[in-house]
Amino acid sequence: MKIKTTLLCATLALAACQPAPDPEAVRAQQAAAMEQAAEAMAKQFDEQYAAQNWRLAKAHGDVLLAEYPDSQAAARIEAAHAEATGKAEAAENAARVAALWAYQSEAVGSKQQLSAAIYAKDNLDTDGSGPRPVRLIFRDHPEWGDSAYLTLEAGDFDCYGGCKVKLTVDDAKPKSMAASRPDTDEAIAMFIEDEAALWKLADEAEVISIEFPVKAGGTRIAVFEVGGLDTSKLPDWN
Repeated sequence: MKIKTTLLCATLALAACQPAPDPEAVRAQQAAAMEQAAEAMAKQFDEQYAAQNWRLAKAHGDVLLAEYPDSQAAARIEAAHAEATGKAEAAENAARVAALWAYQSEAVGSKQQLSAAIYAKDNLDTDGSGPRPVRLIFRDHPEWGDSAYLTLEAGDFDCYGGCKVKLTVDDAKPKSMAASRPDTDEAIAMFIEDEAALWKLADEAEVISIEFPVKAGGTRIAVFEVGGLDTSKLPDWN
């Protein structure tokens, strides 16, 4: 027991004699470790950036900037990270608007009816019963030819015998286009007479707004995010 006590006392005495760690040296070690970890993350960012994998590059950069915002590595990748973020967000939005379109091919006799359709960004109350979807459809029918029309799920268009609708393409000034509501109960549809012009606008625009009259009174404005249209789905229209 005396030997153990003596050894313990000697150990404590030796520890007491050791100089305290230099705070500057400790901080320098910590800073070096931080830079090393940050640089490892920056390397992952660099690899994805070089591969033009913008989504993963953005993700690696996000982590680096969040965990080591004051590091040299964070400062080095800042501009490239901003670029990757912009391209990742643009690609995500492009995929989103492309998914808004629905394409169908349906047999009509020995031929095919092709269509491209998109719902308005927001539902509209067209008859006082509450918001309902509004759809824009481009159709290539083997017998009836090409057509472009809006459809409603409730209410009706006030366009029997013909009317004018207002189209706004992106930030341009509104323009009028002729439209008509066929005298049929098969569907609540209103045709845009110059379907070729509307197709061209849909191909070139990001957003098209169509203001149309309804039987319930006044007009409604349907906004379509058309930027993701794949024109190859209706090849005869191009």
